[in-house]
Amino acid sequence: MLRHFPKAGAVYSHRKRDYFIAGFTFFCVAVCLLSDANASMEKQNALGVCAWVFLIGLLLGENKEIRVQVAIAVAFATIGEHFASPFMGGYTYRYHNVPAYVPPGHGMVYLTAVALARSGFFQTYAREIAGFVVLVCGAWSFWGISGLGEQGDWVGALLFVVFLIYLFKGRSPMVYLAAFFITTWLELIGTAAGTWKWAAIDPVLKLPQGNPPSGVAAWYCLVDAVALGGAPRVLAIAKMLGARWRARADKNAWQGAGSGE
Repeated sequence: MLRHFPKAGAVYSHRKRDYFIAGFTFFCVAVCLLSDANASMEKQNALGVCAWVFLIGLLLGENKEIRVQVAIAVAFATIGEHFASPFMGGYTYRYHNVPAYVPPGHGMVYLTAVALARSGFFQTYAREIAGFVVLVCGAWSFWGISGLGEQGDWVGALLFVVFLIYLFKGRSPMVYLAAFFITTWLELIGTAAGTWKWAAIDPVLKLPQGNPPSGVAAWYCLVDAVALGGAPRVLAIAKMLGARWRARADKNAWQGAGSGE
């Protein structure tokens, strides 16, 4: 069950960059969501510009594969946001839109999950962190279906089960584990500030859900899984198209040289 976890007892190096990315994103998320609580549309758009600048700046120090992963995460999450919020009504932003900072924000959130996942701290204490997350999220989910809260959260409990599958059956458990922290952070701040609100009844399952659902990290893990799985395919296609383009260019150059003779 833990075959994809880092090897226990090994020595892992710490990179300041990984912790900087995480700390910077946690800080930016808090500032952005709290600022948007009473912001105008113009301010929302300005926050979006800042988010794109920050994301591009952070990606300058990453390799091609990570950049492609982030691009896929942004594209997939943006499509998902428009489907789940304005179209389905699973949750609603203040202006009933998808704020301009959300697409690049998803990129920063994904990059943070990757940075924490590869950090020496997460690699060294993977099992302890996983145990902590399972206990905390499990207790949160139990609270949601116990009837002790103001509204039920059966959707959150179902998502918690999905999250466990990602964590213990997925090939990148450290990314999913790290995603729990940054996504729970942003969901708690965003809903508390009123930046968005989850529907009391899920429009698809017709079950009560919390604001936010306890297992909400599972939705972000889906984005992570698509990015991780899609990047190698995109790179392979790009490599193939590049090879074809170079071959055609060489052929044209050869034919041009031949006709010149």
